Amino acid sequence: MAAAELKRGVFVLLLFLRLLPPLWAAEPSAELAPEPVDSAAGPAAPPETRAAARTHSGPAPVTDVAKLCVCDLLVAQCDVNCCCDPDCSAADFSLFTTCSVPIVTGDNRLCSQKAAIYSLDVEANPPERIFKLIDQVNPSVFCIHATNYKEALSFSSPQMPTSENFDQLLKEFESATFSAEPGSWNMNIDAQSPSDANETYRYEYGVPIQTEDAFLRLPSPVVSSWCSDANPAGFLVNQATKCTRSVSVEKCGNIQAVSMLFYINSSVLAVPKSSQMVNITVQSVVVQSLNGMWTLLNSSDVLRLPMILDEVCINIVLGVSYHITYTDAGEIIEAAASFVLGAINKEALSIQQSFEISFTQVNTKPVPLSGNPGYVVGLPVRAGFRPQGSAIIQNTNKYGQLTILQSTSNQDCLAAQGARTPVLFGYNMVSGCKLRITAAVKCQPLTQTLLDLLKGQSFPEYVASFGNSRAQDVLDWVPITHFQTSEQSSCQIPISLEIEVKWTKYGSLVNPQARIVNVTATITTTTLKQLPSGRERTIPITSSVVFTDISSPAEPGYKAWPTINVKLPFDFFFPFV
Repeated sequence: MAAAELKRGVFVLLLFLRLLPPLWAAEPSAELAPEPVDSAAGPAAPPETRAAARTHSGPAPVTDVAKLCVCDLLVAQCDVNCCCDPDCSAADFSLFTTCSVPIVTGDNRLCSQKAAIYSLDVEANPPERIFKLIDQVNPSVFCIHATNYKEALSFSSPQMPTSENFDQLLKEFESATFSAEPGSWNMNIDAQSPSDANETYRYEYGVPIQTEDAFLRLPSPVVSSWCSDANPAGFLVNQATKCTRSVSVEKCGNIQAVSMLFYINSSVLAVPKSSQMVNITVQSVVVQSLNGMWTLLNSSDVLRLPMILDEVCINIVLGVSYHITYTDAGEIIEAAASFVLGAINKEALSIQQSFEISFTQVNTKPVPLSGNPGYVVGLPVRAGFRPQGSAIIQNTNKYGQLTILQSTSNQDCLAAQGARTPVLFGYNMVSGCKLRITAAVKCQPLTQTLLDLLKGQSFPEYVASFGNSRAQDVLDWVPITHFQTSEQSSCQIPISLEIEVKWTKYGSLVNPQARIVNVTATITTTTLKQLPSGRERTIPITSSVVFTDISSPAEPGYKAWPTINVKLPFDFFFPFV
């Protein structure tokens, strides 16, 4: 009985689905479909419908589909079977057999648009052309309902260069990019919808930092090495860029991008779409001479503008470093800029500018990183300790977290106590000294002295896997494994420390990141034999660091095609099959 009831239910369901109209046949409703228009005198204007009374109307059509005809190929002649050809008369339409283009529409990405429908009434005597202008509905869920950029719906005709507008076009299109400048961006903050009035705004990661006129500019190279000022700075996105800018001594005073005022004249909005402003203060000013010497100015309150002095343009901006202070609520409370000013002579045709931006949360201390996320060659390896039940504790000096013995000029180990050099990622290093041992030296104190010399006062327990591993993420830290090689004797003294760091390439093949996966510290000892009275012995003490790449050969991976595993009853299609 259960099987029979199941078959009967399936049959009823299939029959019901068969009788349903297709969901994608979005025919215009009776309210929207206008009456047929006689086309003997040409297409007429569409009748008014209740669609105009809608609260949310779509974008205004750029193209009049009633005047658009894609099959009109002959000039001042009627094209055969082209029902939209304005050159055809009623006598020509009576000879047509069909309409080669039965429907003409505009942009098919819109949710609702006008459509011109052409057909032939063959039952009339003589046959007539029928023209309808309807509202066509796009059934796609990804259609455009409203647009605030009408220029995107059509292609603008390029402006032809002439002798009158050549200089203007050259100024607009001479750079590598010629998109809209930030000054032309529409930042109408006052025009807010009622729904936005009670909304609390805050900066989120990657959101462009807004100013009173546009966005905080961070010039960067786009296509070539030339600077583009249309690059906005993103919130919490640390960036460092370098680009080239064309300059000349004669025009240095008129180039805005080499003036300090260009980078501090706009106040930053504390939160997006707010009226609270945060002024950009000058934190420091460094002046670079023509020979490359840097001088830090005592007063940073003075605004130094470019000026020509003895055929040399001074006070041009060579570098800007922004520092933004924010709260945990996503509000900017302080913005500062540090400048590097330089000078150029007549021979200089271009300068290289550098720009940086960094972020610090209020009431917190910045944590020094060695990469983001992977290690960067030449930066110190981050290390620390982990007390029981606690996070990783690091030294505030990033160059003192993991160190080895530093070689000295006299090679005396006792004089070299306390001298350490940091372990830099990717740099294999060897250092050492010599220790003179007399017959009066005791084994136990000498062993402890050498261990302190090799490992330092506080040798770490953990090493960060990535250059940006956080102290609270304990699983992102690798424990240091200790080994000791020794001989069977009564007095063993350490003579070398060998640190091996194994790392691998992690992530995408396009931009692999360096990740530390294993760290070992091996102490090698030797037997100290009793010396005769009055005799001395010299022992070499060495420290070394080796970085080993254990990455496996890169292989591109592809996702497997999805499999469909559908199991139906053998009589599912009964009684059709």
